[in-house]
Amino acid sequence: MCNLYSNTTSQELARRVFDRIDDRAGNVQPGEVYPDQLGAIIRHDGDGFELVKARWGMPSPKFALKTERDPGVTNVRNLSSGHWRRWLSKDHRCLVPLTSFAEPRGKGMGNQWFAHADDKPMFFAGIEVRDWTSVRKVKEGETTDDLYAFLTCEPNAEVKAVHPKAMPVILTEQEEWDSWMGGISAAELQRPLPDGSLKLIENPV
Repeated sequence: MCNLYSNTTSQELARRVFDRIDDRAGNVQPGEVYPDQLGAIIRHDGDGFELVKARWGMPSPKFALKTERDPGVTNVRNLSSGHWRRWLSKDHRCLVPLTSFAEPRGKGMGNQWFAHADDKPMFFAGIEVRDWTSVRKVKEGETTDDLYAFLTCEPNAEVKAVHPKAMPVILTEQEEWDSWMGGISAAELQRPLPDGSLKLIENPV
């Protein structure tokens, strides 16, 4: 699963591709994003959109929790699960900007980074929930956060050679961004990028 990505153009990209967007993210530092860290997302705001920062990791299903602590779920695959269905509607859709993402090569072998072969702008197909109260870290205690995660799907050829189980759902066209935020069935866009769309790189961009 994808548990690391890089984002270096979120604010510039958001303003460029969405006419009605309010930037409420403050200063978004470019660089790598890890689980449970703050990342930039584009979400619904009335009749338009807003760019904000949210915590990466949606609430875990109750059966997966062994203690009160919930570290969050970063990737969502099973759309038929009742746990996830409640957040698949239009109101909970978001787009997560990225410039590259990593998949693990294997134990002790580090990560393989991927970027778009044609340098197209990329967004993860994300879901989000606001004002969720939980214990993310024991030392923090109970906190209330805006949370997000993104869908995964079967891998394309480039990712499959490294990580055969899954890859993130990545949207690269305006029509896809509009459709996702417009409420199209999640299953319709839960598909890999075409083979040849990604290039393998040594370091994040």
